[in-house]
Amino acid sequence: MAIIHDVHSHAHDEDVPGTVNLQAREGEETHYGQALYPVPYSDPNDPLQWPTWKKNSILFSCSLFSFLGNSALIGPSTYIGLWSAEFGVDPNTAAGLVNYPNLAFGFGSLLLVPMYRKFGRRPVMLASMLTYAVGIIAASQTTTFGGLMGARVVHALGSGVCEALPVQLVNDIFFLHERGQKLGWYTVALCLGATGPMFSGFMLAGGYSWRLYFYVEFAFAVALLIFSIFVVEETRYNRKLVPAGPSPSGTDTNLASTKAEAAATEEHISEQLSAGGSIPPRKTFLQQMKIFSGVDHDEPFFMMMARAFTYLLVPSTFWVITTYGIYIGLCGFAFSFIFPLKIVAPPYNWPETNAGLFALATIVGFGTALPFLPYVDKFAARLTKKNNGIREAEMRLGMLLPAMVIAPAGQILFGMTAEKNLHWFGYMAGVALTQWGGYFYFTVTLAYAVDSYTANLSEMLIIMNLGKQAISFGLGIEVLNWILKSGYANVIAGAFTAVLVLNNLMVIVFMLFGKRIRVATSKTWLARMHKKTVVAGETH
Repeated sequence: MAIIHDVHSHAHDEDVPGTVNLQAREGEETHYGQALYPVPYSDPNDPLQWPTWKKNSILFSCSLFSFLGNSALIGPSTYIGLWSAEFGVDPNTAAGLVNYPNLAFGFGSLLLVPMYRKFGRRPVMLASMLTYAVGIIAASQTTTFGGLMGARVVHALGSGVCEALPVQLVNDIFFLHERGQKLGWYTVALCLGATGPMFSGFMLAGGYSWRLYFYVEFAFAVALLIFSIFVVEETRYNRKLVPAGPSPSGTDTNLASTKAEAAATEEHISEQLSAGGSIPPRKTFLQQMKIFSGVDHDEPFFMMMARAFTYLLVPSTFWVITTYGIYIGLCGFAFSFIFPLKIVAPPYNWPETNAGLFALATIVGFGTALPFLPYVDKFAARLTKKNNGIREAEMRLGMLLPAMVIAPAGQILFGMTAEKNLHWFGYMAGVALTQWGGYFYFTVTLAYAVDSYTANLSEMLIIMNLGKQAISFGLGIEVLNWILKSGYANVIAGAFTAVLVLNNLMVIVFMLFGKRIRVATSKTWLARMHKKTVVAGETH
């Protein structure tokens, strides 16, 4: 198979994590005027050298898994009232059939992410899909509250990796200049999982049992599993790290560091070009279909779990956790729980089967955000060009400024509509505005955290997913009782909006002081510890 990308790129990390030199020399392949980073190998088995259709097929597979996992998690929220009556529990207890699986969804990463580091992406992804399918079909057959809770926890644990694995796969197979857009497509799939209540509501409207929703999810799960067996090749690749120069302490040291990096890059290129006939052939189709590609015996499984918690001390990582936790736990759960209760009561009196229609507003919110998706990378590329080819991690953050204001405005509109029993369009507009802003915060904060710190990405993803699900669980477990007790305006338009605004305003802090924070963080014992354990191919 012909090499798609050449190996001449001289792009390299600077001394500060999150600052990358993307200057290109004459004749080198460039995109948006930037050199290729990471530098690809001439090996046709390097995932960076795979054809575009294969990369996009892998992205489609893991993104669809994320959609199914999230839609199975939140879609049955329209059944809370039905389950309350069927199993003889109060509505808040019935809501636990959404809240506790949500917590399990986060804890799944704690086990599954170290597994895909040790055993490979492909076997863990396929096993996760199988576990998810088993849990889904079990949920469709259960006849007790405890049985349904158990089945829901199983499928949530199985699909928990679907929020970490897509980010890892994007990091494995795409270049830096592509990742903002690719993560955006994954984010769309993730967020559209919130439309699950609409589909479950339509099934209720058709007079079908709640079990049908799980039957449909199971059918898609099996189809996706079969598709992934043939498409998702192992993306773990042993990519050597280019040695970094010494820490700068003066002009002479900076010059020496630059020369050392240039020499290391030249050595990498020479090795690639002189490999000649030693370049291995592309794996055959049967070799690509192997489930296992070997075990990394040097990977400390349990130590990786422990190290993941240290990333709570990294500011950019903590911001991702709070962003996802707040948008899911405060905004998403408030919409999912409150709209179905309000819309079936006076003065609206909608049939219960239409209680999931607020998901249409979610589709509108994300749909109107999609046209801006390519600009996440283009915006950063333009600033990189102005900065003489030096990419700073903060260069994507400007895309968040409109969303910083629009999302809280939607939250206020939703809360006041519920408080004053305003026209139902107020609910729809509130959800659409909040989800529009949330889409950009989901995408850009995640890309920023990955770009801004020299880290083992998989360890970072563990705590990101565990943390955000724990926050959303903590915020969501009593959200219904809290809102009904204190009032829609006080809680949704007041307290929830204040928390959301505080989190959103952090974009200003990182835009102004992000590089200083990165410099300060890189000099700590924490950064030194992470750098010692970094794995080739895991950074950026």
